[in-house]
Amino acid sequence: MSETPPNTLQYRFDGPEDAPVLILGPSLGTTWHMWDRQVPELAKQWRVFRFDLPGHGGAPAYPAGSVAELSARLLATLDALGVQRFGYAGCALGGAIGIELALCHPARLASLAVVAASPRFGTADEFRQRGVVVRTNGLDPIARSAPDRWFTAGFAAAQPAITEWAVQMVRTTDPGCYIAACEALAAFDVRPELGRVGVPTLVLVGSDDQVTGPAEARTLVAGIPDARLAVVPGASHLVPVEQPAAVTDLLVHHFATAWQQPYETGQTVLPGMPAVPVPAAAPQPAPVAEIAPAAVPERSDGQPDRYRTGLKVRREVLGDAHVDRALAQAGEFSGDFQEFVTRYAWGEIWDRPGLDRRTRSCVTLTALVAGGHLEELAFHTRAALRNGLTPDEIKEVLLQTAVYCGVPAANSAFRVAQQVIREETTPDE
Repeated sequence: MSETPPNTLQYRFDGPEDAPVLILGPSLGTTWHMWDRQVPELAKQWRVFRFDLPGHGGAPAYPAGSVAELSARLLATLDALGVQRFGYAGCALGGAIGIELALCHPARLASLAVVAASPRFGTADEFRQRGVVVRTNGLDPIARSAPDRWFTAGFAAAQPAITEWAVQMVRTTDPGCYIAACEALAAFDVRPELGRVGVPTLVLVGSDDQVTGPAEARTLVAGIPDARLAVVPGASHLVPVEQPAAVTDLLVHHFATAWQQPYETGQTVLPGMPAVPVPAAAPQPAPVAEIAPAAVPERSDGQPDRYRTGLKVRREVLGDAHVDRALAQAGEFSGDFQEFVTRYAWGEIWDRPGLDRRTRSCVTLTALVAGGHLEELAFHTRAALRNGLTPDEIKEVLLQTAVYCGVPAANSAFRVAQQVIREETTPDE
């Protein structure tokens, strides 16, 4: 382990220095210690490289807001160490990093295993909502509920020390880095790209995982040409911790047999779990070019497509549920108006580079108070929370409006905003 610059990751090695490198990637809220039980066996054959996500496990708190950025930091770390080709196994967010590497840097990856992963982790709204809760209440509510998400009830009851370890691991994470990682998961969606994953892939999942369970795992297997599924019975989301021996055996077998040559697409199911056939897919050649950076969509005439850009920004700020409801209710009569709002307000104004989204939310709240538009104030209060404003900052904006827009207007605004903030920042029990 060494001092960590902003563009790299905190890491450690285990195993012979001359062995092939096998990387183990952690999930959101965990540290490299989630793989402790796998390392002794894996390190017999591989040079095991583990890393911490930014702000996790005492790593420097340099937030990374996308899976692509986390992957770039991992590659920068490996480049500095002279590691060019490697196998990779990652859990949840760590699995998303592995898929990103397979899509964008196939020449670097010898073999892939993804654990408790998905081509899309729930909905963007769910993860942005979690960011709002953390920004308002800190990480304690998320930490206290972590064992329910990560472990089966029987394991949590029988292993109180591990359960407390999980709580403390989340509680000591940097909140800003946790929120940025939530944003990374909110934006992650590789469903259309799975057919381009060109390395042998093991998809491993706990049978009782309620976060990214067998259904998501089968989606990955169906979409990746050279993939097989392993379902571990009696395990939930953090399956390497709950069923360490089973996970170790599966990883050893996968990387020992799939590192140099592909295998037939099939399925491995541990004793006690019925097999579910997975249709085989014809192998496809690995891509030789990287995915181009995201750009403003263009129309056929080469001009920017402001509607598509605006729809993307509108969804990011207001949430999928709100936008879907607005578009569905528009009908034929209001459809042109919704197109105008999406194209002009969101594709032109909200997408301009001159102000960040936090500042635009402050301006918008003030204008809505001045105009007395309380219904729109409600959903733009939600948007302000999603854009990074805290409840205290929203309060200061509304206090400012009392001076310049009038006390009655501010009084109504406080009533609306208080209700929204209560709804949005109360942790789920």
